[in-house]
Amino acid sequence: MSNQNEYMNLALEQAKMVSGQTSPNPTVGAVIVNEGEIVGVGAHLRAGEAHAEVHALQMAGERARGSTLYVTLEPCQHRGRTGPCTTAIIQANVSQVVIAMLDPNPVMQGKSVRVLERSGITVDVGVLEEEARRMNRTYIHWMKTKKPYVTLKMAGSLDGKTATSQGESQWITSSASRSDGHVERKNHDAILVGVETVIQDNPALTSRDPYVQPIRVVLDRNLRIPRNSKLLTDTYPTIIYTEQPSVFETTKQIVTLSKVTPESVLQDLGNRNITSLLVEGGATIHGAFFTDRVVQRTITYLAPKLIGGAGAHGFIAGSGALQLNDALQVTYERIEHFDGDIKITAIVGEEDVYRHC
Repeated sequence: MSNQNEYMNLALEQAKMVSGQTSPNPTVGAVIVNEGEIVGVGAHLRAGEAHAEVHALQMAGERARGSTLYVTLEPCQHRGRTGPCTTAIIQANVSQVVIAMLDPNPVMQGKSVRVLERSGITVDVGVLEEEARRMNRTYIHWMKTKKPYVTLKMAGSLDGKTATSQGESQWITSSASRSDGHVERKNHDAILVGVETVIQDNPALTSRDPYVQPIRVVLDRNLRIPRNSKLLTDTYPTIIYTEQPSVFETTKQIVTLSKVTPESVLQDLGNRNITSLLVEGGATIHGAFFTDRVVQRTITYLAPKLIGGAGAHGFIAGSGALQLNDALQVTYERIEHFDGDIKITAIVGEEDVYRHC
């Protein structure tokens, strides 16, 4: 492994430590090296706060002069709430900047590189670019489509059942799998379920982390959500999408659309700066997102149980793929084990949205 790759890997590790908490901004890490010694590290912690490069420069102090800065995303050139990072880099007299990937925003892409080069700073682009793109796939997708990156979450038996034919469902998967599911919630801006799930289960849909809570989203065409449901009575944010005018008072957001569909909801969520969405179901909701082809990733927890039964509920309802050519092709990205269960993370299609921008 080259030194550039080694230092960029460290920058990526800095970014991974704050993954899921910077939305709608990208996840960024930075490392500053002077004469072979790491003198500064940093990450962008939250939207509105200092960027990774600034944290690293502050740590490096005077040793930033003549150094090389490794950063996972092209430094910003716009003022925003924190000022342009290019100005801070130039003022610190950094000699070289190594960038994993350019800004996916077409308006800003490459601008910072040109500014730095005009100031006499050597700039290299593309070191561990694929890894950086993968880490920021949700941000890139939102930037390109203005809609959140959608992950379909499913959990059930090895034969794809979420309940018995009598409706018993608690619990098929292990407590370790369910705990990991709460971590996945924490890593997404929003969680989505259908109103039937709310009526049947009255879920809280929390991440179990009081400091990081996703927005809960309910698809409820006829506004049937129970008034005493946790999603309406607790203190965490909830958005309800309906085709009916609101007929009751609530502190939650009720959004009336002419037609509630995955596409119309994703467009509205994207406009609200929601960059990632975890769709938890149930099967009818999964079927709607599957049919509309608006899924980018799937996460499936499989327990070592066989339930069987033609009347037992499965992961995805609806008519499904009528021919094999219509099936969604996925690529397994990661397989993990949780107390006897298997967690499969798969990417739908080629995921061109983060490979080409």
